Amino acid sequence: MEWLEYQAVAAFYKGRKARRSHVPLMQHIDEGLSVLEALGASERAKRAYCLHPLLQADEDLAASYEKGVEKLTDDPAVLTLALEYRNIANATLSPRLIATADEIPLSPLEEVNDMLRADKVQNWKDFVRHHKGNHSRSVELERYFKLWHSRLGLSQPRVAQLVELAGAQRAK
Repeated sequence: MEWLEYQAVAAFYKGRKARRSHVPLMQHIDEGLSVLEALGASERAKRAYCLHPLLQADEDLAASYEKGVEKLTDDPAVLTLALEYRNIANATLSPRLIATADEIPLSPLEEVNDMLRADKVQNWKDFVRHHKGNHSRSVELERYFKLWHSRLGLSQPRVAQLVELAGAQRAK
């Protein structure tokens, strides 16, 4: 892929794999991009989705800032979307106890909500495949994902359809 943002995340991940599942971390990006495509998301949302791993955790944000965020994207709107994604996603991480889906904040920017949809669908796919039933927090994580899906307006049949699309991306 030619996008500067995609190249930046590929360099950031450098062939690394997830600690528990051993899935290549770039698979998360590629599958999320296929979900964003299915959602009809904007190119800016897709490019910002590529950047989210470089900005979401505090230490990654600091490192990206130190290296120069201008090397990550040539579009300030893409950077804005990625930072708003960080804001919303970090407000409701899985350890936080959530009573109802209404407690999950959404962005006023629909492109960010599309990015969240892609992330939560892709993470759900990996959870079901690698962690459901054998992770120490399996019950809590399943509830967490379902609350997010509900908040994002994703029915379980739609989630299943998008998971299938994400899995098809992996087969390519």
